[in-house]
Amino acid sequence: MARVKRQKNNPAKAASASGGRNQLRIIAGEWRGRKLPFPDGQGLRPTGDRLRETLFNWLSFSIYGSRVLDLFAGSGALGLEALSRGAKHATFLDTHLGVIRQMQENLATLRCDQAEVLQADALQWLQHNPGKEFDLVFLDPPFGQEMLITACQQLETEGWLAESAYIYLEAEKGLQLTQLPANWQLCKEKQTGQVSCCLYQRQAG
Repeated sequence: MARVKRQKNNPAKAASASGGRNQLRIIAGEWRGRKLPFPDGQGLRPTGDRLRETLFNWLSFSIYGSRVLDLFAGSGALGLEALSRGAKHATFLDTHLGVIRQMQENLATLRCDQAEVLQADALQWLQHNPGKEFDLVFLDPPFGQEMLITACQQLETEGWLAESAYIYLEAEKGLQLTQLPANWQLCKEKQTGQVSCCLYQRQAG
């Protein structure tokens, strides 16, 4: 079963995160068409259906059997979509307790035991690799908080990535991605509204 690792949380944020009745829809795979709730929360903006479909078209031959990290999980839409399409295992990480509890409930509803749900600060968590490597990482942090570049650098330097891992970045339009690891190769990119989306692949050596 999915498990929660509790760290310090902000009660006000947890309360605000637990009261919403939003829904996400899984697009394809085992759980195609399933609708799942996710809570309201500051900065919580799930990747939309069209953009998610584009992303998973990019990744169509790289999902099955993969080990997935949904680092700023929020609604969990990206990690859940990957599991539905055949990912071997997914780790979901978020700081908001309400978000974590809803994620647990959604995984239980889907009868999914191929996931773990952790409540932790992403940048602190990345500093201590317990020997895991991921094939696919989703990075969609809150906009305007300057987390993205730091997270990318930590993924590389702390050994979180498999040899040819894919890394998906979702960021505010105009953010300069000039300090990414030198061995990450840009595969695909797309601009939609105020959001910039990029898919990179790690090059070994």
